[in-house]
Amino acid sequence: MNFEYLSLLGIILFSLILTTVLLGVAYFLSIKIADAEKVSPYECGFNPFEDARQKFDVRFYLVGILFIIFDLEVSFLFPWAITLSNIGYCGYYAMIIFLIILTLGFIYEWRYGALDWE
Repeated sequence: MNFEYLSLLGIILFSLILTTVLLGVAYFLSIKIADAEKVSPYECGFNPFEDARQKFDVRFYLVGILFIIFDLEVSFLFPWAITLSNIGYCGYYAMIIFLIILTLGFIYEWRYGALDWE
């Protein structure tokens, strides 16, 4: 067996033991008293209802989708910021155009009430 992999094996074993110990401690120290509100189904911020075909407001989906879109678009900023010194002016101005389009989209949504919650 190669000795280079011995440290990797030690780290894996240590992480498995630590995970087992922490999960065991959390299980044994947690309070296991379940009340009606804890075990009730919670969906979309609305009280549970009986009929699955009952209509409810579509604005929840709109806000959720907008959050995902803007969250993913902002995640493009991290690799750009790391490689900013390597990409030059072309990459810099491409990201500025991207951010302008992102800001214009946000202003459009805000202006037309997509983010308003009544």
